[in-house]
Amino acid sequence: MKITHVTLHRVRLPLIHSFQTSSHRKNHLEHILVELTGDDGVAGWGEIACPSDPFYAPDTVETSWLIATRYLVPALLDEEIAHPREVPALFRRVRGHRFAVAGFDAAVWALWARSRGIPLAQALGGTRATVTAGVSLGIEPTIDDLLEQVSRQVEAGYRRVKLKIAPGWDREPVAAVRAAFPELTLQVDANGAYLDEPAHHEALRGLDRYGLAMIEQPFAPRALLASAALQAATDTAVCLDESIDTLDDLRTAIALKAGRILNIKASRMGGLTPAVAAHDVARDAGWPVWCGGMHEFGVGRLANVALSSLPGFTLPSDVSGSDKYYARDLVVPPVSADAGVVAVPAGPGLGARVDEEFVAGCRTEVFTSSNPAAVAAAG
Repeated sequence: MKITHVTLHRVRLPLIHSFQTSSHRKNHLEHILVELTGDDGVAGWGEIACPSDPFYAPDTVETSWLIATRYLVPALLDEEIAHPREVPALFRRVRGHRFAVAGFDAAVWALWARSRGIPLAQALGGTRATVTAGVSLGIEPTIDDLLEQVSRQVEAGYRRVKLKIAPGWDREPVAAVRAAFPELTLQVDANGAYLDEPAHHEALRGLDRYGLAMIEQPFAPRALLASAALQAATDTAVCLDESIDTLDDLRTAIALKAGRILNIKASRMGGLTPAVAAHDVARDAGWPVWCGGMHEFGVGRLANVALSSLPGFTLPSDVSGSDKYYARDLVVPPVSADAGVVAVPAGPGLGARVDEEFVAGCRTEVFTSSNPAAVAAAG
């Protein structure tokens, strides 16, 4: 299989409800869609779901656009690809920039699966027909505002809710939500906002009393010793997210006992190929995994649903319906949840059609490139 044409679409969509983490608030999302056309004329789509600002990771839309256009596109157009697992090797000389690489990796998987007439989930080794979804809620101006948001999601059928926390916004909101929803599966995510100091360790240990499913990424990404100390001192499982960019990171965290659960984000780890490998390593170590999200548009969200169908994804994943975030999605049909459960698409590739006319209307920039020799051979 050869990629004969690449189009990058820089797309912006407003959020229905603004979302605040421990570092920033956002009202819209801007991601890059990767459209690849093979020498058989079939197209596959991926999504570079990086943040606009360098608060979650070093990658941004600007850096990803530069790396994609200058380095990744030429590398991909010049190579024969027998299987999507070969894609990471094509980009091996590029250090970091995993969000950009992830978009291309996912697009090749979608193209490869569609060319063979099989669902992406099947190509990845998925075994489930449905995926249990959870929702992630940001920091709200007041406790009452937060309770209102939680109530809406519970009424919509979601059985797991994740709350963003930060120093000073932890015990009180968690206690209020737990009191109002005693049976709800509840977890928290700090995005590395806590420091490795006694007061912050004490605050995190104090969350033990609320029956949380996990405390996600309490400390900075490289602070694995702090995570290990907290995990040894608390009954609640520590989940790692930003700490795990590579398989070596994961193996180190397992050896240090720095947590007990892994949040696998294909975007953060460089694509579906390393995400599947991380699933295998975690499963062998006895770590349950779930699929986190970056507020992906439908293209990236469908890839996450397919990934979440693998057997080791035993916890609810952040693959909630598109309508939670966007008034209109970029794929038809949009990702939808019924009582908190999302069906794994059974159609070839992503299992949905990209609404190219709508994409064009939301697009702020476009880049195209072709392999002239491959195009001539195909024509």
